Amino acid sequence: MTNAILRPEFRQDWEPSRDAINRGRQILQAEAEAVAGLVGQLGPTFADAVRMLLECRGSVIVSGMGKAGIVGRKLSASLSSTGTPSFFLHPAEAVHGDLGCLRSSDIAILLSYSGETEEVTRLLPALKEAGTGCVAITAHCHSTLARNVDLAILLGEQSEACPLGLAPSCSTTAMLALGDALALVVSEQRGFTRQQFAKFHPGGGLGKQFTRVEELMRPLAECRVASETHTVREVLIHVGRPGRRTGAIMLTNTLGCLSGIFTDSDLARLLETSHESLLDCPIANVMTRKLQTVTAGCYLPEVMQILANRKISELPVVTQDYRPLGIVDVTDVVSVMSSTWLHDMEPGTDHAATPPSQLETHSPRIIPIFKR
Repeated sequence: MTNAILRPEFRQDWEPSRDAINRGRQILQAEAEAVAGLVGQLGPTFADAVRMLLECRGSVIVSGMGKAGIVGRKLSASLSSTGTPSFFLHPAEAVHGDLGCLRSSDIAILLSYSGETEEVTRLLPALKEAGTGCVAITAHCHSTLARNVDLAILLGEQSEACPLGLAPSCSTTAMLALGDALALVVSEQRGFTRQQFAKFHPGGGLGKQFTRVEELMRPLAECRVASETHTVREVLIHVGRPGRRTGAIMLTNTLGCLSGIFTDSDLARLLETSHESLLDCPIANVMTRKLQTVTAGCYLPEVMQILANRKISELPVVTQDYRPLGIVDVTDVVSVMSSTWLHDMEPGTDHAATPPSQLETHSPRIIPIFKR
């Protein structure tokens, strides 16, 4: 076996575990301080930039080069997903034909820490000619970029965490955080809602959190529904449905409104307690009258919360006047969430489904039904 060869830059006395952890902590601390330093210096220019984006009648065009460009792509994506149409314009590609996307109704956000990045400053004349409003995120007010835009949000001087003081680290972290602040404040001021957020995020685990109950429920045609005036035996004989059935029968009154529910567990209890004679009594005598329902529009996390808290397997879905629309079976919920968790465990996925208990739900539409 040959001896391992240590490259010259690796010191013989280096202690990987201790030194790496300490250095990692120093870098995190430096970047945290870079973000914290922005808090006190954020001023009226930030508010003016928010106003510009809110008044934008076109798209927000974000541009930057190198690491600032990567931050710009994140900013553009954040804007788009929170209610502000946006796209990223690569500054080098822009001067090779992509400048044709510029419109006077657009707003451009240009990112450059130095404010002197050639590919970025070269866009300024074209932006001016197109009448596109322009905001810069940069370090210094005296830079070329800051002096030639409508508004400049300043990061101030940042000392990079790189041992050489060169690799963008603290500066890009501060730029990223400032971009998030801008996008999220604009979204909040715009009154962006959970429903709109769901519209823009239909895929993956996140999309599943915004599944509406009507997309999940078994429609009425696939449910067992009967009148409360029929006997238990009549109901069991006549309400069969082909395919995979739910373990519950929804019962309605003479007005067609949901008045109760009778489950397989209810039937088992009748037989276990030797009350077979009740099979020929009106099912209204043995059905569960006090039950939980939801209306169309509720999201999957709400449904999961109710099923878990009430320890039930079936949840009727009704209209506002209590007419049945369908039913959610716990097996359907498990099927939906299982596909989400399997996706989140696949290589390359960068998120995990949020546990239902940690999800904020929208205004509840949980309707308790009592005997009238």
